This record gives sequence, structure tokens and C-alpha cells, in this order.
Amino acid sequence: MSSVAPNQWMTEQHRLGHALCLILDSEGETEAGQALLNHCVLESFHGVYGDTPVAELVDAGPFMFLIDTPHDGLLDTLFKAPERNWGWLASVAPQVGLKGLVEHWRERLIVGERPHQALYRFHDNRVLSRALRHLAEGQLPEYLGPAISICYWEGEQWRVQGNPAPGSYPVPQEPAWWHVPTDRQQAGYMRELNAHRYLLAEHVEAYARVAQRQDPQLWLKGLLERADEWGWLWPERLEFLLIQALKDVDGKQMARWQARFGETPEDHFQRVYQEVRFLQGESFNDTDI
Repeated sequence: MSSVAPNQWMTEQHRLGHALCLILDSEGETEAGQALLNHCVLESFHGVYGDTPVAELVDAGPFMFLIDTPHDGLLDTLFKAPERNWGWLASVAPQVGLKGLVEHWRERLIVGERPHQALYRFHDNRVLSRALRHLAEGQLPEYLGPAISICYWEGEQWRVQGNPAPGSYPVPQEPAWWHVPTDRQQAGYMRELNAHRYLLAEHVEAYARVAQRQDPQLWLKGLLERADEWGWLWPERLEFLLIQALKDVDGKQMARWQARFGETPEDHFQRVYQEVRFLQGESFNDTDI
């Protein structure tokens, strides 16, 4: 791992005959993304979420672009604002091309096993940086796949990481990058993003009704803060809370759900869960959740 300016890295990778790819987070980068789309031919970009189980989120997900002319200054706006954490750069063999890199990350898009799954934010340079700090050298090929070299922003400087054995690898049964620790702020951001995408995908009409009454981002942030306070951190607990909040428009029901003195998070959840199921007239048992 070494430090180098991204323009220098692109020049060197281009000199070596490697194809250059930009991995761009579409969130907050509409102008940069549109400028690249206007510049590229159809085969030179891909929405990563396309042709995956979350294809309906393709416009909100990351995009990859093939950079044919590294010296035209098209990426200068991004390079001048690395603190926006817009993504990172990779070089691949020309015969692998952009398609090979896209396929590699599509295979690694889902983290965890059902029902505890989430989208892996590989396109976030902070997620990438943490993974690279924790993975052993022998684990890098399975993680970076066909990428020969990558260039990314790490908080205070640009970093370059080479891949000791670029190629196509199956996803390990228990990928090491699933177990990389996350900082508290980033973990909260990822949980909020995943909750937002879940609501859009599964409960969009009810979510839209929330947005008609109040700021949906503040509403969602408040719910997740409540989940933290109550210790309802498992995915199925969060799902239950989100669904009930969509039904409880005025918040009166949820106001009665505060934890009682000495009540554990598990006892608290089971009490609320059973109350809700009883009020909804549904049969259940203690092992449903």
C-alpha cells in the first residue's frame, strides 16, 4: 500500500496498458454521474444493481464507468473533493474490461444469510479502506478479483493497493470482509440506508404516506434511534418496528411501548410483539420472532 495522486496513478496504469474504471456512488453525485453518462458510450458504463435481486434500486446504487481518456480532466471535479467519499478507481486487464469488474462485485453484493442480509457498500471508499486494513494479503485476490490496482481516498490522503493475484474467484463460503469491524457512525449510516431501501422496495405506498406528513429521513432516523435505545438491533426486530411505525400514523400506539424497569430487550420485544399480534387478532407463538 502506498500513497500517490490519482492522476499520477491513472497515467501509470494507462502506460502499462491497463483499462481504467471508476466506481461511483450515485448518492450525492448526480452532476458528476450525468457528465460521465453524457461522455460515455452505452458499453462504457453499468449500474451495478442491474440484473441482481435489487435491480429495482439500480438508479440509487453505484455505477461503474470505463475511462477511455484519462487525461481529459473529466474526473478533476471528483479528485478535488475526495472528502465527499464518492467512490474509487480500479485498473483491470483490457480483456477483462468493465464487465468483468461489474460481475465480480455483483456476486459480492449481498452480505450475510437469510434473513440477516444487507447490501455491501463496496463502492464506498471508507468501506473499502477498512476492508483493506483488516484483510490479510492472501485474502486480497478474492476481495479485489480482476482489479490489478486500485486508488482510493483514505481520510487524509490517496492510497494505492495492488492485487497480488488478479483473477476471477468464487465467493468464499464465509467471506473475510463480512467480519471487518465498522465504526459506529458508518454502521449507523449503513443501517439507515438499508432501512430506507427496504421500505422503498417492500412498503413504498405506506412510506410515501409518511413523507406526505413529515420528513421521512427524520422519521426513519428517529425510529432507528429508538431501536438503539431499546436494544432492538437484530434485523427482524428492526423490520417489526418499521412495519408497525408505518401503521401507527399518529404514534399513539408506539408511545405505550416504552421498556419497563428491569425489562431486558428480549422481554421488552416479546411483550410488545405479543400485544400487537393480539390486537391484530393473529395467532402466534413465542418462537415466531
